[in-house]
Amino acid sequence: MSFSIDSLCPVTVQDALARAVALAPDVEALVAPDGRVTFAELADQVAQLRAALHGLGVTQGDHVGICLGNGVAFETLFLALGTLGAVAVPVNTRLKADEIAYALRQSRVRVLITADRLLNVDFIATLREILPTIDSADALPDATLPYLQQIVVLGDNCPAAARGWDAMLAAAPADPGPKARADATLLIQYTSGTTAYPKGVMLSHRSMLGNGFVSGQRIGLRTGDRFHSSRPFFHVAGTTLSILACLQNLATLVTMTRFEPGEALAMLEAERCTHVSGNDTMALMLLNHPDRARRQLHLRGGWVAGSQSVLRRVADEMGAREIVSGYGLSEASPNIAQSCWWEHEDIRTGGRMRPQPGLELRVIDPVSGSESAAGQAGEIQVRGWSVMKGYYDMPDKTAETLSSDGWLATGDLGRRGADGRLEFVGRLKNIVRVGGENVSPEEVEDRLHRHPAIKQAQVVGVPDDRLVEVCAAFVILNEGAALDPAALIDWSKGVMAGFKVPRHVWIVEGFEEIGMTASSKIQKTKLADHARSLLAQEDVA
Repeated sequence: MSFSIDSLCPVTVQDALARAVALAPDVEALVAPDGRVTFAELADQVAQLRAALHGLGVTQGDHVGICLGNGVAFETLFLALGTLGAVAVPVNTRLKADEIAYALRQSRVRVLITADRLLNVDFIATLREILPTIDSADALPDATLPYLQQIVVLGDNCPAAARGWDAMLAAAPADPGPKARADATLLIQYTSGTTAYPKGVMLSHRSMLGNGFVSGQRIGLRTGDRFHSSRPFFHVAGTTLSILACLQNLATLVTMTRFEPGEALAMLEAERCTHVSGNDTMALMLLNHPDRARRQLHLRGGWVAGSQSVLRRVADEMGAREIVSGYGLSEASPNIAQSCWWEHEDIRTGGRMRPQPGLELRVIDPVSGSESAAGQAGEIQVRGWSVMKGYYDMPDKTAETLSSDGWLATGDLGRRGADGRLEFVGRLKNIVRVGGENVSPEEVEDRLHRHPAIKQAQVVGVPDDRLVEVCAAFVILNEGAALDPAALIDWSKGVMAGFKVPRHVWIVEGFEEIGMTASSKIQKTKLADHARSLLAQEDVA
């Protein structure tokens, strides 16, 4: 009997929203810096904004850029575009002017909806760098962004070429009628910027809503649960695994404009959050914050994309006993596999994950191209309802990643056990090849995190005359801790195989100056470049 995600849950935005209103109208849908709304109130605002977008001329298939922070405005806009059959193109709010211009131009955005300012970023000034004529009423379209026809600004600083958010709403006509299909593109997600030329991943209603439903089920979200996630809405961890996971599972999403661990802990307490989300960096920042011990948390579970040691600490020290792990990537909407809240703790925190229902997984030996035996590492490949439609306007890149028979090559290393569970080993391109041995930086980081003086560690590969490549570690220490790099290297020899031991260690204050993406992911390529630069300086000295 063939599997259909359509049999499990709504697979269009409009159906998911209608179901939420029918089943839980008075449950809060979202708590954010710009307000809080119930599912019924959210649906009313979506309907108003949908009509306003139609009044702008937005129709099915049009690409609309979103440059907003986490909040009611972003979620309402994202859902309204979905019900209209238009395509949301979230813009990473930490990008520079030329990077934003690339995304808007490459995706052929027709309408851009932006805040005038977010935190310390003046987006109107950024737009002036891209479009110097923006203060002229007839500035659009412009040769720089030939497809951009309209700009809408949320805020007081609205240049002449744009119109204000309130003015757009005030001019809303009647409801536009037809809604989106399940196979229509809902989102174009640009990769996180760790590559030179980001690619626009096309994700459908079915893939995102199905992933949000299943992921929420495996996290253990129930009606009325309160899910804290400050994952940026301009990433799929924000749209699929935060907005849509809560919509599909009738839970309340509690979010922040920008992740700050002290503020997050206060919000977790005040909003009585039952679940939490984050990657290993964010989890460690919460765990190691001086306020954590005095906060009265009410956590039951959540999910963290992190190592075994980090997940166990979240369970033990923050009370999230049902915490699960997950593995995915933007091209798969994103989650391919997760552990489940009802499974034994050793499975959940050990990174042994079940494939999402209906998805086919295989592990391919990167040298021979044949399927790896159980327990043997290889490239993770996936096929099924959650996989992207392709990269927007990049057929050659799509063909490199997505085979003609639907298999997505993830570029990540994993292994499958005899029970079919998947274990993530590391990024294929990040694997350090030490004297012929493959070393996963994530595995070394997990070991280093067990040292009592270490708050956070990041490991990269650097050249070595004898072994070709060796591990190097950047380490942040706990407050008041002292640790000599040579002493850490000696300690490492006792807890990991010799070829995995970092040959170089640097104690650092943080990673922001070296390189971190807006989703709080460390940019390994920049770390590796920095490590090579430090080694070159040492050689000169």
